[in-house]
Amino acid sequence: MWSKYWMNQRLCATLIVAMLALPSLASARHHDNDPNGAAPLYPVSPLIVKKGVDAIYPSVAGDFLVFSTHHIEDYGVERVSKYSPLAASRAVKPMVLREAIRFGVALKDGGVGYVSNRSGPISAWMWQGNGESHVAIGQMGAFRGNVAPFHLNATPDGKVWCYDSSLQKVRQNELLNEFGDNPQFQLVGQTWRIYDSDSNRFKMAYKATETGKTNRLAPPVLYVWDRRNSQLTMIPNAFDGTISPDGQHIVFVRETDGNYDLWMQTIDGEELVQLTNSKYGDFEPQFSPDGKHLLFVSNRDYKGTVTRTSIYMMDMQDYHLTRLTNARNASDGGPAWMDAKTVVFHSDRSLKRPQSDTGSHWNIWQLKLAE
Repeated sequence: MWSKYWMNQRLCATLIVAMLALPSLASARHHDNDPNGAAPLYPVSPLIVKKGVDAIYPSVAGDFLVFSTHHIEDYGVERVSKYSPLAASRAVKPMVLREAIRFGVALKDGGVGYVSNRSGPISAWMWQGNGESHVAIGQMGAFRGNVAPFHLNATPDGKVWCYDSSLQKVRQNELLNEFGDNPQFQLVGQTWRIYDSDSNRFKMAYKATETGKTNRLAPPVLYVWDRRNSQLTMIPNAFDGTISPDGQHIVFVRETDGNYDLWMQTIDGEELVQLTNSKYGDFEPQFSPDGKHLLFVSNRDYKGTVTRTSIYMMDMQDYHLTRLTNARNASDGGPAWMDAKTVVFHSDRSLKRPQSDTGSHWNIWQLKLAE
């Protein structure tokens, strides 16, 4: 699917970048379900609401929906059926007192990936979905304590995994200490901000994620682990990775001159291509199950405002962009594919007035794409 585009991309990179700078809304439908806010581009509705608990970062594979939770200082990961997400859930069980379990990843066989502080500082694991067996991810026996894995992701079959970490020792130690702590509300659902020196602490106002902004933190690195051959690959200045369903390509976020854009390359490091070139920030990419589309989060239509983001979709064959959400004040994030026509994401939208107000918790929402 990919090979026929790579040579052409290098010859027409300038044209592609120009096209991507102007997201198209041509295919959007308008539905006004909140008279006090902007008309949504696509109908949205709450999917998972847990009273007093933040439900964040949905992940879908096979018949399963996995999401992370946060309550005061407790972090957890739960798995439900994507066909009945409000039915009984199965949680990854903590094994030690005050254990934090984060960054849940769904696998199509029912397995669940996660990061935990139960063994050493923090390390990545895969619960096999039944029984009590947990498999270490990314040769963590050798790397435990030397990296702080964040933003865990995987192919649906669990054969290729990725996570990122800071190599800056001071920031790495801070992340280890913060892993199980109660963060500011915004960071619960905007973990991309942990690598941004202006946005990783509470402030009354943040500088826009805009070209030219100074970031005093060193760029993180992205690790890719292939279970098929136990190869561990490191990509510099990269985080928030998503792997194509065939395990051959990875899309990630890279900071350049204070701004964040999406890049793609093969797992072995060839054919590096810049996918977006917005003046503002693009984050949290996620491949569709067939690899033909890419969801991501951006504040490009809010002039780089940190706490206002929307969901966008890229067609990976012609690079056409479609904006999917446009709430007036919300931070929409963590998008995933429930099926070919349904997108799930977390948001701090108000349950009563989702297009205009925000609430005090993160909940998981869904939207239906146009037929």
